[in-house]
Amino acid sequence: MPLIIDPIHGHIPISELEQTVINTPEMARLRRIQQLGLADLAFPGANHTRFEHSIGTLFIADKMANAFGLGKEDIVKVRMAALLHDIGHCAFSHVVESVLKRNPAYQPEINSRKFLNHEMFTKHIISNSFHTKDEIAGKAGDYAKSFFNEIALMATGDIGSLPKPYLGQIISNDIDADRIDFLLRDSYHTGVSLGLVDVDQIVGSLSLNNGNIVLGGTLSYDEEMALTAAESMLIARAHHYSAIIHNPGTQGARAMLLYALESSLEQYGVEGNDVRKTVSEFFTSYNDSDLLNFIEINGDESAKKLIMNIRHGRICNAISRFNHKHLNPKTRMALSTIARHGNAKKMFEDELAKRFATMYGAPVLVDLDVAGGIPKSTRVKLGDDEGFFYDESALANGLVRGISRQISLCVFSRKENNPALQEASYDFLLGIQKLSPELLRFIRNENYLPIEGLLLVFYSIHRMFSSEEKGVLSMPRLRNIARIYRIVRELGETEKLRNLFDYRFHDRYGFYYSDKLFEDIQLLVAMGMVDEDLRYYEHRGRWKQRYEYVMTNDGLEYAEHIAQYYQPELRIIGKHLGMIKHSIPRDTVSIALRRYKKEK
Repeated sequence: MPLIIDPIHGHIPISELEQTVINTPEMARLRRIQQLGLADLAFPGANHTRFEHSIGTLFIADKMANAFGLGKEDIVKVRMAALLHDIGHCAFSHVVESVLKRNPAYQPEINSRKFLNHEMFTKHIISNSFHTKDEIAGKAGDYAKSFFNEIALMATGDIGSLPKPYLGQIISNDIDADRIDFLLRDSYHTGVSLGLVDVDQIVGSLSLNNGNIVLGGTLSYDEEMALTAAESMLIARAHHYSAIIHNPGTQGARAMLLYALESSLEQYGVEGNDVRKTVSEFFTSYNDSDLLNFIEINGDESAKKLIMNIRHGRICNAISRFNHKHLNPKTRMALSTIARHGNAKKMFEDELAKRFATMYGAPVLVDLDVAGGIPKSTRVKLGDDEGFFYDESALANGLVRGISRQISLCVFSRKENNPALQEASYDFLLGIQKLSPELLRFIRNENYLPIEGLLLVFYSIHRMFSSEEKGVLSMPRLRNIARIYRIVRELGETEKLRNLFDYRFHDRYGFYYSDKLFEDIQLLVAMGMVDEDLRYYEHRGRWKQRYEYVMTNDGLEYAEHIAQYYQPELRIIGKHLGMIKHSIPRDTVSIALRRYKKEK
């Protein structure tokens, strides 16, 4: 077997079929797409590519598949899915995806279906390209089409459609070959220490249970080391955002490229060109240099100047930066919601840029970014019990909150900073606090916001069970998160609430669970809308932990503000909760009302 020598993993054997796939134009394109986009302008060593990462992911996936004792045929599939998992990535990684979220009119359509992200292009390319190549089809056998259809599902984590879900979990999961490799590789090439990611310990701590990949061990020490391995990876994930993705140099370069690309596509469309078709080519044929050339040919003078500065490494200065510590909980909540809705995010950034430019006396760019990728589905098997990773590790739960609250709002300019700007920062923050609710009203007119529906559930329960007497507030503390899942699922089955509670549930763990719902609960906690208390209890001779939830005063005020936009929905929620109020597990906590209101 031919070998590829990798700086992270050493010698990586490649099969004849894999080598044939590597030699295709689709894979060759990844050699000229940098893994971290323009991060090399802040970290000069970070010029590694999607191709290197694909080979490294193949190596880790093979290691995991062999550790699970999979058969030869399954290992072939796992390796191929790992190799191709980024085949649909666009030039400069995630910048083009941001453009699509912010500009729905640019979203490509294939077979009457809108394509929004690289996963959709990856699935399309794998399913439709490789089995048609004679040299590949001959080596893949008589079932090349069905083979690559299954590879497409595995590579994109579409495990619900797989006969063996764990094959897809190896490639796309909370702890998977993809994340393990990019954390190791990004740390190596940036020079930023993200903490210890022990591949052998992590792989050795994983096993198969009921068709799912789980953490665990047979002895108490093995259990501890399994949790430690997963915690170390989560620490690395948290540091990856704060140290690399939210580095002002990385963020500034991304903002410059995004603005230049949007401006160029707008001009390109005005001239009568098919923008959607060209954007589709960004994911299938363009590399990084091609995208820069496109902007230089089609952009206005401002866009061309930005690209020239990027080529020369002249990145805009971060003249002001705000994170969650600078923003009150209600503003944090609003910005977190805006950041996850592309069109509103674009409007927010453009409006702030105008206001800041007036105050600053020079053109500026604004970039709002939030972290993602928290663990939502990692299962652990300790002894005879199976549960969630974040329920077994208080450290993991804290890190989930830490990642969820990461928010970076940066203002960039070529002009140097000045002391007068710092004096105006407080006024600018007040402007952010006023602008955020205005944009949220715009989002509500265009889309339902499930996270606001979730907050209204907490709010309705709070109103139903709270009482005030002699300056003391008594309020409910929900003690069973699985009951929250059930309530939200029941509300989502109501015709008039179906869009507001648009969460997908599955029962792979023996009860109905939604990854997105868990993520939204953590966002409410991280943004200061809901408090999460840790409680310990005994179960089958083991002490386990669970989390209980109570509304904060900031959350209460925020919910009261948004309630005016949801009066019909709020009545339905209240009616449903009233029918099941006696089955809602809760404790009552009492606090001096003056102290409760001062918590903000």
